[in-house]
Amino acid sequence: MQQLKVIISGGGTGGHIFPAISIANAIKARRREAEILFVGAENRMEMERVPAAGYPIIGLPVAGLDRKNLLRNIGVLFKLSKSMRLARKTLKDFKPDVVIGVGGYASGPTLKAANQMGIPTLLQEQNSFAGVTNKLLAKKAAKICVAYEGMERFFPKESLVLTGNPVRADLVCTEEKRREGSDFFNLDPEKKTILVVGGSLGARTINESLLASLKMIQESDVQFIWQTGKYYYREIADQSPVKAKNIYITEFISRMDLAYSVADLIISRAGAGSISEFCILGKPVILVPSPNVAEDHQTKNALALVQKDAAVSIPDKEAAKELVPMALNLIRNEERLRELSGNILKMALPDAADKIVDEIERIIKK
Repeated sequence: MQQLKVIISGGGTGGHIFPAISIANAIKARRREAEILFVGAENRMEMERVPAAGYPIIGLPVAGLDRKNLLRNIGVLFKLSKSMRLARKTLKDFKPDVVIGVGGYASGPTLKAANQMGIPTLLQEQNSFAGVTNKLLAKKAAKICVAYEGMERFFPKESLVLTGNPVRADLVCTEEKRREGSDFFNLDPEKKTILVVGGSLGARTINESLLASLKMIQESDVQFIWQTGKYYYREIADQSPVKAKNIYITEFISRMDLAYSVADLIISRAGAGSISEFCILGKPVILVPSPNVAEDHQTKNALALVQKDAAVSIPDKEAAKELVPMALNLIRNEERLRELSGNILKMALPDAADKIVDEIERIIKK
């Protein structure tokens, strides 16, 4: 059998990187001899996370457009031109059979170069609302793997495959993991637990909402695991009132499997990767969509769940006042938690990474 060579391009956030690594792992599980190269953006999270997962990566000097200060885009366009040249050289040297784009700055120049060179491409669109780059790249993509129905609004119908978003392989909740998680986070297994995650970098609104309601949290009979994100950890950890018995604070959760296992309710941004994990696990969730993302896609992601009564959503601007009271009321309502859990579980699309590898193999055979 001929050795399979694959380039996976994209990154910028955990929401792009975790699916990319899941796809790489699924390729390796099926084709051990496969050679996989990642192409990311210099100085972004993928340059650290991808090598830690055991894969080589090349960084492009690409950056996003500055929509507020147009003059700064002169430098952005120069970086884009340099990235296109480097992407072409990488493709020429590596000679991939297929190039996969998972979203993020680097996927644009890499997939555009692949299309120009006649190398087949596959797009993995995580959100319910497609971004500008993917809409442009979709015209020449052999396949577009999506996680939501109705994506023919953005993409050619004949290229679409509903696969779901790949999630981390260790995500399974068991009673044993719940016990292990209680020990790991120093929790009382008899009490209800709310998991608060704002993404690996953190979410200012969510953090400020908890700080604004600290007294209410401390006086409650509910435990909180609070992932602040690396940008906000020091600022929050230094505030002495936070050192409460029922709050476990951390910059980053290394064992998300344990955190999910102990969580009775989750508070989160509405990133596509996180939502896919909540669906697979059937976890009740309050979503606080970030208003600071392209095309406001997190609000659309949240709406896709809310319309099916599979999640509760609260606008960013209302969170400081309403988020914690809403969470404390919801966690005490067993019947509502069961409804949300059952409805979000119906939206799960398991084995997404394997389904994407099926499509990769079909492209190569053609």
